Amino acid sequence: MSAPGSAVADAWSEVRKVGAFVRRDLITAWSYRLGFFADAINLVAQTVVFSFVGKMVDPTVLPSFGGTRATYMGFVALGIALTGFLQVGLGRMVTAIRTEQFMGTLESLLMTPTRQTTLLLGSVAYDLAYVPIRTVLFLAVVSISFGVDLRSSGVLPAAAVVLLFIPFVWGLGIASAAGVLTFRRGAGLYAWFGYGLTLLSGAYFPVDLLPGWMGALAGLNPIAVALDASREALLGGAGWGDLIGPLAYLAASAVLALGAGMAALQLALRRERRLGTVGLY
Repeated sequence: MSAPGSAVADAWSEVRKVGAFVRRDLITAWSYRLGFFADAINLVAQTVVFSFVGKMVDPTVLPSFGGTRATYMGFVALGIALTGFLQVGLGRMVTAIRTEQFMGTLESLLMTPTRQTTLLLGSVAYDLAYVPIRTVLFLAVVSISFGVDLRSSGVLPAAAVVLLFIPFVWGLGIASAAGVLTFRRGAGLYAWFGYGLTLLSGAYFPVDLLPGWMGALAGLNPIAVALDASREALLGGAGWGDLIGPLAYLAASAVLALGAGMAALQLALRRERRLGTVGLY
């Protein structure tokens, strides 16, 4: 049995490795400055486009939060913000695996005395820090520029929703990475999977507009649950007591997604090691 001091030292060593991943990804992102700023420009462009789309939307089809009917800009801004986490979760893990395969470093990386959990967390740690900052800045700009009334009382409940939503998306990303590790060129399939989840999330239009069976599926979609809870908090001022159900559902979804993702990755790695094809792309 390891001594307590040794266990603490090992844990601190793993934390420092995550920090190394963050520094690497930050340097890489900053070295491609055009892409760094293109992300911000893309967010602004989306917002401008949806501001014009909102002029064509019948206000009566939009849901009410806290007794007040939402504006389309308020409705869609939170959809854009939250689906950004989904894009990162599905895309970043797949990109990390493919990049290591192309560079021929995946097998050697897996042979280092680093826990797989650390490797997985390190691959997305930069994005887990960057995307929330990006989201807060985006919502602040939308609130000021388009007069979207975001309730300060709902900030902490909405933050809790996001904190439970992130591990759910991370689990999906790990499962996607496991699929790419096995099938090599399946990244497009997982992108379509992300599009399907977004379609059933109510990110850009109310799920009430979907056909009956699709609306029923949307009610089970954790992304839709997270979006609705975030809107209730930030647009309707819902408190902790109003969000107990959604928070519990998101917590269960996060546990299931992480468990399934880790199991899928373990199976994929076991298969690739048996075949001796871990580093092939």
